[in-house]
Formats: sequence, C-alpha cells, structure tokens
Amino acid sequence: MTQAKEIFKTLIQSANPDIAEHSQRFFKTGEGDYGAGDKFLGIRVPVIRKLVKQSKQASMADAVELISNEYHEVRLFAVLLMVHFFERSKNDEAQQEEIVSAYLANTAFINNWDLVDSSAHKILGKYLFNKDRTLLFKLAKSASLWERRISMMSTYYFIKQGQFEDTFKIAEILLDDNHDLIHKIVGWMLREVGNKNKLAEENFLKSHYVNMPRTMLRYAIEKFPKEERELYLKGKI
Repeated sequence: MTQAKEIFKTLIQSANPDIAEHSQRFFKTGEGDYGAGDKFLGIRVPVIRKLVKQSKQASMADAVELISNEYHEVRLFAVLLMVHFFERSKNDEAQQEEIVSAYLANTAFINNWDLVDSSAHKILGKYLFNKDRTLLFKLAKSASLWERRISMMSTYYFIKQGQFEDTFKIAEILLDDNHDLIHKIVGWMLREVGNKNKLAEENFLKSHYVNMPRTMLRYAIEKFPKEERELYLKGKI
C-alpha cells in the first residue's frame, strides 16, 4: 500500500492561501503564460523538503503517483522525492534506472522551472555522467519547453565535475530558441562554466555572443567586470 494519499493530506494541511496567491503570480499561471493553469497550495520549499525527509515510508510508487497531481507543490514533492531516492541509491544501477525511467516518463508534469532546476542535474545529469549522453541532445531539440530546459540543466552536474563540452554543444542547439526561460538557463549554465574556467566560457562567447539573445548574454556575463560586460553588450569584443 502506497503512502501517496497520506502524503497528500499532509501537504494539504500545510497549505497557505496567501502564499498560494503570490505563487500564482510569481510562476506566471495566467492565460498564455508558461505556467498557465497551474494550481498552488501555498507551501514554502523548505517545508516541502522537510516533508520529503520525514516521509521515510514513501516509495518510488508514491513519487510516480504524486507527480501528476494538479497542485504544483505536490509535483515538487514528487521530484524532490525522486532526487532523495537517487541520492540514496549509491551504485545501485537497477534502482537508478528505475528512477531515471520514471523521471523521463513524466516530463509532462515536470512543467515549471523550479521543478526542472531542483532535479534534472541531480538525477539525469548524475546518471549520464559516465554514460552516452545522446538523450540530452534529443531533449534539447524537443518541442517541449521543459524537456529543453531539462537538457541544459542536466549539464550542471557535468560542469561541477569540470566538463563543459556538452554544455557548449547544447547551448549551440538552443541559441535560436525563442523562449526566455531557455535564454536564462543557457546563460546561467555558461556563467557556471565561467565560475569554473573563465577562459573556456570566454572562448565560447567570442564565437557566439553576437548572435545570442540579449537575456542569454546578460546572464552569461553577469559576473564579468563591468567594463568587460559593456564591451560584450556593445559588440566590441
């Protein structure tokens, strides 16, 4: 018997209408927005993380059941539970494959930037680190905004290990993307490369910055000295 119903009840008890109203605006849930139609209970992220740690009887079956819930925070609980299980899996390949398969099968419900950013690199990125990464390039070309973001966010794990090649390749695929949330994630990951190796980021930027969306470039050079940022923005590098 799963614990999903009990977990849902606990989350409902933590709901706060005032926080929910703010979240509806913050996560762009209006008609035509990227989070259109999403519903919120009004639960802060630290509370959700605490509940994940307290749900000691929960299973992957619970995560799979909860991830399609209509409420944003319930889906966030589900992906954080998957992250929790993946972190505990150590070198259990079978368990890791189960988690990754469930994650990929439910990308339709990992449908906002916080859900992606709190999970993709910790599950998919870590899993693919010593494996073929073709899947990420397939996701980068997906019609789904969230799968494209998952692709780029997953490379954050590689960046932390000092590997940048796939970040650059996926960034090239996404250079012409028309969505602001992709511009931001690509710029962010390029900035993270720069935090590890500024020369590597600069070499990539010199080849592509003129054609980058402005938001992407601003995110990428955010930590550069002011004078250097201005040269990039004026196209004078």
